[in-house]
Amino acid sequence: MSPHDPADPRVEVEPAEESGIIDQHPDSGLTVQAPVAARSPLQLVWSRLRRDTTAMVSVAVILLVILAALAAPLIAAWIGHGPDEQFRDDGLTEFGTPVGPNGQFLLGTDNLGRDVLVRLVYGAQVSLIVAFAATLGALGIGTIVGLVAGFLRGWVDTVLTWLMDTTLSLPQLLFAISLVALVGPSLGTTVVVIVLFSWAPIARVVRGQVLSLREREFVEAARSLGASNWRIMRVDVLPNLLVPILVYGTLLIPQAIVFEATLSFLGLGVLPPTATWGNMLSIASQGSLYTIAPWLVIFPSAALLAVTLAFNLLGDSIRDALDPRQTLFAGRRKLARTRAARRAAKAEARA
Repeated sequence: MSPHDPADPRVEVEPAEESGIIDQHPDSGLTVQAPVAARSPLQLVWSRLRRDTTAMVSVAVILLVILAALAAPLIAAWIGHGPDEQFRDDGLTEFGTPVGPNGQFLLGTDNLGRDVLVRLVYGAQVSLIVAFAATLGALGIGTIVGLVAGFLRGWVDTVLTWLMDTTLSLPQLLFAISLVALVGPSLGTTVVVIVLFSWAPIARVVRGQVLSLREREFVEAARSLGASNWRIMRVDVLPNLLVPILVYGTLLIPQAIVFEATLSFLGLGVLPPTATWGNMLSIASQGSLYTIAPWLVIFPSAALLAVTLAFNLLGDSIRDALDPRQTLFAGRRKLARTRAARRAAKAEARA
């Protein structure tokens, strides 16, 4: 197969306007090659993501949730309901049960007559703050530990690897309960618990990458020029770790959101009356309240599902865009199956 064959999955064919191929002689079929503008790796990644419908839908969902969280005070002011404001007369029925979605309360009310929509957008603030803070902390600690362990090796690697294995062997939920019992539940405690259990997997991934990078030619060249280990790690090795760190970070955010919701549901995370999605689900489970007010479960659960699914799908899309070899292998397998089907059809025709 020619290297310029369009059917070759190794070749990423661009539109004529982008690749610089302009047809000047339609009758003869001849083409004129115009100068091709060079594109940076970042532009190539963005070009692949733009053509990925799943990635674009995921980005739209994430941006919508972030916008709703940032605009929570504006939404509350527009509706005229505060996140902790109780409407005993209009927000509860004569039997003291929550009111369903209506013109005044678009998503209904909870057991105290509070507006579910307002609490939902304020809960998005807490989930995103915890998720981004915990993810940044875990990525920072995991990257430093994995980088040092993989590059320096020796007793440093042994000690840090033992620390990783010990952290991974601890029961996460039981440790969280013990820590909360000592210092008390709060937003900061939730972030600390998530960081303590999230840095070790990142460190293992980074360590594995560094073990392969430290033997590369550019590292040997830096050593021969007299560069110190810390300079090599910072200048030569760390930039090559940005791809796995970025992908792992996008996958860690939904895990942090779910874990925060779990702790809040169990009463170990952010304490009421602060609105969180976990607290809202906890209220719905009290006395089987969800049986008469199903919207108390539907809306927080839908928000959790949409956000976690969007971040996971976006992380997969970014991984594929940064490492197109996955698509290359899939294209080769598809091409092989197509050729096999054609050979079988020809054999049947001859028979």
